[in-house]
Amino acid sequence: MARIRRSDYRNNDQFARKPAAARRRQPSGWSLFVRNVRSFFVFSIACVLAAVVAFELYLSSLSPIRNLEDFKPNIVTQFYSYDGEVIKTFTAYSSKKANINEVPEQLKKALIATEDKNFYRHHGYDLTGLARSTIQNVIAGHVVQGASTITQQLSRILFLSNEKTFDRKIKEIIIAARIEKTIPKDKILEMYMNNVYLGSGAYGVASASETYFNKSLDKCSLAELALIAGLPQAPSVYSPFNNMDLAVQRRNQVLLRMLKMKYITREEYDSAKEEKVKLTNVPRFYTTNKAPYFTDYVMAELEKMGFDETDISQGGYKIVTTLDYQMQEKLNSAILTNLKNYGLTKPNQQAAVFSFSPIDGRILAYAGGKDYTASQYDRVQAVRPAGSAFKPFVYAAALEHGLTPNTMIEDRPITIGDWSPRNYGSKYRGNIPMYSALTVSSNVCAVRLIKEVGIRAVIAVAKSLGITTPLEYDYTIALGSNGSKLFELTRAYGAFANGGYLVQPYAIERIETSLGKVVYKAPKTRVSRQLSEQTAAQMTAMLKTVITNGTGRAANIGVPCAGKTGTTDDYKDASFVGYTPTVVTGVWVGNDDNTTTKSIQGGTVPALIWRDVMKTAVEKFGKSDFDYPEIRLSPSGVTYQSPTEKSDTSEAKNSAESSGENNEFSDVTTAPSPAPSRVLPTTYQQQQNSAPAPSATTPAAPKPSTPAAPTSAPVPMGGGR
Repeated sequence: MARIRRSDYRNNDQFARKPAAARRRQPSGWSLFVRNVRSFFVFSIACVLAAVVAFELYLSSLSPIRNLEDFKPNIVTQFYSYDGEVIKTFTAYSSKKANINEVPEQLKKALIATEDKNFYRHHGYDLTGLARSTIQNVIAGHVVQGASTITQQLSRILFLSNEKTFDRKIKEIIIAARIEKTIPKDKILEMYMNNVYLGSGAYGVASASETYFNKSLDKCSLAELALIAGLPQAPSVYSPFNNMDLAVQRRNQVLLRMLKMKYITREEYDSAKEEKVKLTNVPRFYTTNKAPYFTDYVMAELEKMGFDETDISQGGYKIVTTLDYQMQEKLNSAILTNLKNYGLTKPNQQAAVFSFSPIDGRILAYAGGKDYTASQYDRVQAVRPAGSAFKPFVYAAALEHGLTPNTMIEDRPITIGDWSPRNYGSKYRGNIPMYSALTVSSNVCAVRLIKEVGIRAVIAVAKSLGITTPLEYDYTIALGSNGSKLFELTRAYGAFANGGYLVQPYAIERIETSLGKVVYKAPKTRVSRQLSEQTAAQMTAMLKTVITNGTGRAANIGVPCAGKTGTTDDYKDASFVGYTPTVVTGVWVGNDDNTTTKSIQGGTVPALIWRDVMKTAVEKFGKSDFDYPEIRLSPSGVTYQSPTEKSDTSEAKNSAESSGENNEFSDVTTAPSPAPSRVLPTTYQQQQNSAPAPSATTPAAPKPSTPAAPTSAPVPMGGGR
């Protein structure tokens, strides 16, 4: 047997330890992962760099564009009404060319500082800037920084559609590179300045200077040139005709960029920044814009979809809207005629109308004022007190809590804290059914109701029906003391017309490219149930009486319809909101400076405008009655005689005055019930059935232990009107 030596053991031990040492030198799983990521990252960068180099080589090999200087874009975008009328054409009804040598140096520098600071250094595109803006936009989660050079913008204006796609961006860069190889930089800048859209129908900087300031470019100040240079990004948004504050902010941004690039001195910057904007008269729009307030609303909707004004004005789109042109024509004339009949001819004396379908949400007619050429401010979206037009939300809350139209209620003075609301003309009627209280627009009855059901319940109903303006936790909201938008108030009434369903109005049916490709089609209308059908039916039955023999009789069009008048304290605001089964229309009349109209109430001019518009609407959309269960109203309610009409007024005034809007009701007879001390929701059974239970959609809200008692006065009188 061979003898094993100790050295052999030692050698074997070393041999055994070698694999373990080798294993320790192997990289761990984490370090291997890091190494692989690093390799992938390096490889990706190499691929990107190779792609950039290849793209640069490709761009450098492109041929010039023949006859570029003679090219004229001829792409026109048009807005259509639902019934096929062209209501707006985006075309140059103000266009003027300027030679590069005629353009002030300060304007050139302002445009370069604002739109493309590296204009004279790049080859038509800026890949570094594109990468930078992409990173910024990804971090922000939305577009916060553009990346198009002036040459790219020109390529889009001349040759491309305005689709926001990666494919279009590549084409834009390619064409920009070819433009740079075709004409010199100054010529590119000249073509851009002569073709860019600058708002208010003005194409080109020369046209813009005359449109906004009624002067040639060489007569414009630094501040005026900076204002023009700030327009290409969003012509409608920054137009001084539309929003002076934003226009000045944008102008000052341009001036600051010029200062940072040392194009102007600190003294020039300070002086221009303080200069006040002096505009010429607003140009006439109506030849190419037959519904200007509505098209502004459509533009806002398009911007929410991702379009901007340059995309739209130069994209060659066919945009089919929901507007009914026959109704819009009648609306325009109804506003002017009725305001004139009442002597409301001053610039600050205005009216607004909004009309839509409560079934599918289509906006049918829209006017934010009486004269767009004088004021582009959209009063449909303005926040003004609704007065008694807010009362239906109080009554709806009461119905949802189990009261009925025939529940008896005290029409007698009431005091809450140190607030004592009064009825119009201090006329009180004793114990009357709830529907009669709404018919005559009793203020004290509305206050009793909100006290009964709770302020929270009324606020909950108003918010559920789409009122977004803040509502004070205060009893005075029953009389419409809070501001609201005519758009939202009218939308809310749509739920009364449509079985308790709230429908979201919309303005755009579809969008087609110049080649006929449909790039947008309106989705199914958003609908949500907010009130029970019983409540909607009861509200409609009550609001019908407002028109047939209440404060809104001037709005009677001889077909089933319902509505409510509204007048605020000192006659500062007057409104009428009403509906048929197929159309809801809201009207506001008042002064822009919030001064008194002295005598205009909801049952006068607003009701008459509503009547004229809705006569056209029912001829087109039907005269049928509401498809609701029968709601019987107690015959033991208030009866009254019509007030005497004045013989020396116009026909329009006679019609309004016969509505009772300007007069106290006479010969009041009260129901033979004992005088209750509070609202009595359980003492009267509706003739055909018992009172409905509160709706699950608007649960009864707990009443606060200490209700808010108003301490400030006066508040909107709701008109009693």
